[in-house]
Amino acid sequence: MSAPDFWNDQESSQKTVSRIKQLKAKQDSFNKVRDECDEVKILVEFFEDESSEENELELTEGFNSLKKTFRSFKLSTLLSGEYDSNDTILAIHPGAGGTESQDWADMLMRMYLRYAERNNFKVSILECLDGDVAGIKSATLLFEGRNAYGYLKSEKGVHRLVRISPFDSNARRQTSFASVDIIPQIENTDTVQIDPKDLRIDTYRSTGAGGQKVNKTDSAVRITHIPTGIVVAVQNERSQFQNKDKAMQILISKLTALMEEEHKEKLSELQGDYGQIAWGNQIRSYVFCPYTMVKDHRTKFETANVQAVMDGDIGEFIEAYLRASLGE
Repeated sequence: MSAPDFWNDQESSQKTVSRIKQLKAKQDSFNKVRDECDEVKILVEFFEDESSEENELELTEGFNSLKKTFRSFKLSTLLSGEYDSNDTILAIHPGAGGTESQDWADMLMRMYLRYAERNNFKVSILECLDGDVAGIKSATLLFEGRNAYGYLKSEKGVHRLVRISPFDSNARRQTSFASVDIIPQIENTDTVQIDPKDLRIDTYRSTGAGGQKVNKTDSAVRITHIPTGIVVAVQNERSQFQNKDKAMQILISKLTALMEEEHKEKLSELQGDYGQIAWGNQIRSYVFCPYTMVKDHRTKFETANVQAVMDGDIGEFIEAYLRASLGE
């Protein structure tokens, strides 16, 4: 970076700066663990000299903080994929079942928004189509922050809900499904060349909760890549130009992911289509009744604390997936 001509090539220099930030973040994480270790050692010495209740409480708090910091640091070392450090795009689609599945898709969106709050990710709702009665018909979220894709890639797949339906007057138990698609956000790439003739661009009026959140002009943008059938819609920005720019970024990310997995046999797998969004394809089950349990069918990790999971506490599921993917 100290070279006189470093900033002459903006694209190359930005990549270098980004890489330095990633390395510095890793170093800072290590230093934090080391510093908290030193603090706990000092607290142990204090407790040995004077085993008071106050010193014991301080030592317990320090040790619990160290365990949390170390766990976070150890988890971050599992993220070694090419795009793990990137921001990520998360899309949610309900399965068959109308209002019941649309409500489940909305519950999943709330879970991921809470997860973002818990883990200091900046999240933007790029597109959200409300259901006819309740819930959502689709949603696209952008998570920005260190290792966003690395952590959330574990969520890709079909999610199954079992509960007493609030929409059934007979209070019968219902099973609902929704799919979650995850792709890394790729700002720019030399491997994807998009012919403007292959794009169909539609504009429409943004929808939402009303008030200032809804733009009164046709600022929302939907881009269809005709050769692959990939559709991207963005409506959160205030201008049509901004929405189109964001939609193109997402399209580039999806096409890059498609090209990198072109050796797979089925195009549906490449576009995040998990077959039928129904029984037998789920990666995780959320059971509210007749008992409470959330179980990941890939790693077999489970918990009975359904409410905590729905409030965004999915860190242990993510950790179990990362460890399993590395053969631990």
